[in-house]
Amino acid sequence: MFLVILLAGASQAQFRTGADQTERYLPYLKGKRIGMVVNPTSIIGSKSSVDSLFSLGVNIVKVFGPEHGFRGDVGAGVHVDDAKDPATGIAVVSLYGKNNKPTREMLQDIDLMVFDIQDVGARYYTYLATMHRVMEACAENGKELLILDRPNPNGYFVDGPVLNMELKSGIGMHPVPVAHGMTVAEYAQMINGEGWLANGVRCNIKVIPLMGYTHNMPYVLPVAPSPNLNSNASILLYPSLCLFEGTIISQGRGTPFPFTVLGNPDLKGKYDFSFTPESIKGMSETPLFQGQQCFGLDLRDVDLEKLKAAKKINLSWLIEMYKSYPDKEKFFDFKQSKQIGNFDKLAGTKELKEQIVAGLSETKIRASWEPKLSDFKKMRTKYLLYK
Repeated sequence: MFLVILLAGASQAQFRTGADQTERYLPYLKGKRIGMVVNPTSIIGSKSSVDSLFSLGVNIVKVFGPEHGFRGDVGAGVHVDDAKDPATGIAVVSLYGKNNKPTREMLQDIDLMVFDIQDVGARYYTYLATMHRVMEACAENGKELLILDRPNPNGYFVDGPVLNMELKSGIGMHPVPVAHGMTVAEYAQMINGEGWLANGVRCNIKVIPLMGYTHNMPYVLPVAPSPNLNSNASILLYPSLCLFEGTIISQGRGTPFPFTVLGNPDLKGKYDFSFTPESIKGMSETPLFQGQQCFGLDLRDVDLEKLKAAKKINLSWLIEMYKSYPDKEKFFDFKQSKQIGNFDKLAGTKELKEQIVAGLSETKIRASWEPKLSDFKKMRTKYLLYK
């Protein structure tokens, strides 16, 4: 079931997020016991949506926090514990600890769940998995889910290999390409429509849509969506650079500019640019190659307009770094590098690694993504809320 709540006569000339349009949904929250799935990107204006709605008298009985925690002070991949929010006294339940899906007991005292989290448009970003599990829990327990939609900063393109479901994981739960080009509400509608929830259950969803939005609209996030995506450049480079988390190459975690640089100590002499990862609390406390000088590529000055115009993930950096790295056997050894992801799970296919090793051109690699990529683009149109 899917319903978009519209405001009669609303002007589309001015851009507004779903959360900012309180006049559309505040009356719907009144008198209900509310659970909220939120993080620091969940804002109304410049204030936390939890704090804002709480101050307006909304009965928020529970907050559910994803990876990095409700207030965003936990590093990548670090389990988050349940707690009580000191600002409001509301119970905070972690969905990135011993439970990654709300249980029946957690939902017993909730009438309506609200999902308000900023996504960045890449399949491996874990908030999509969080949304899937929340939808599933709501469907299984007869709870309604209200989604306050937010823009996709990478919504201008759809690209990459479509996930082979044999490689399904928390960094890829659905048969979609690396860059899916959808907002969270559009994506939720696709999860429902394609029957991707367990046992084919459907979540009863209501959506507060964006006002004045198109997928090609440039959007600079007002709040960092996670500690290591702390700049507009890092967010736009993320669909291309996150693949390196399955390799021996650092993406700059442990520096002030993560996901805008690439390097490794063994590339000394091949590149002039270097950086040295160090422990940064709340971002990367034990980064790869901590205290070691890494040599490689500085992508901070990449022409972002040119990158966006290409409407493709950039494979040339992956191909170049593999060719430059001296010990080819170690390049895709994510266990040795102690990074977050298995390369095959990040890529969504075992073929990409094999193609890089075999020296295939970018053109030939891209050809192998068809017809699945085109089929996805066609299927996706059924669920789009914006042009």
